[in-house]
Amino acid sequence: MDSCFSEFDIDPPTSNARLEADCQSELSARETSITIRKACNQDLNDLAEVLAQSFHPSVGLMAWAYPILKLGIQEDLRGRLQEGSAQYVCFAAVLSRQGTKDNPTLSTPKVTGTVELAVRSAIFPGSSRYAYISNLAVSPFYRRQGIARKLLANCEPAARAWGFREIYLHVLENNDRARKLYTSSGYRLHRIESSLFGAWLKRPRRLLLRKSLLIIDN
Repeated sequence: MDSCFSEFDIDPPTSNARLEADCQSELSARETSITIRKACNQDLNDLAEVLAQSFHPSVGLMAWAYPILKLGIQEDLRGRLQEGSAQYVCFAAVLSRQGTKDNPTLSTPKVTGTVELAVRSAIFPGSSRYAYISNLAVSPFYRRQGIARKLLANCEPAARAWGFREIYLHVLENNDRARKLYTSSGYRLHRIESSLFGAWLKRPRRLLLRKSLLIIDN
């Protein structure tokens, strides 16, 4: 997986339409709060579920491979978390909901989104290492609640703390909803990446976007 943002690409399966409606109703009917925090090993299963649902939805022929894909995602993420790099962070968006009158206790927090930020080596001329956002995803049933925007925003102070003045990510050129989100969040086109092979297959090009970060003096 890379950073090609999937939140607005994939609709939940039709059979899950009722579940989606229930989730949306739950968000609006109860007092809710979204907290963005660093992910930990205890989040691995939930994070893998969010990523698998976003990038590899369990529909059609993909249903049989879904458990394998999810396991692979989980183990890859486990490796990155356990590596403990000083310039890597995975954020989790956690939803907390207050119960109803019949169940007034605070419900178990639920991981609804994730994003990763890391430092990568130069891949384009005239640059050095750079801060790069990848694997931004929100659970299909909790979208259009501003979660993705909050995840993006939390990457910026981390990148500044590492000494970077810019932050980068990729998006597919046909992902209009993602591009709209990124544009409204301050990202601008840095360069278009294409290949003859991709053009021959009529695949959408990848766009490398960049955002200049406001440096806050202490």
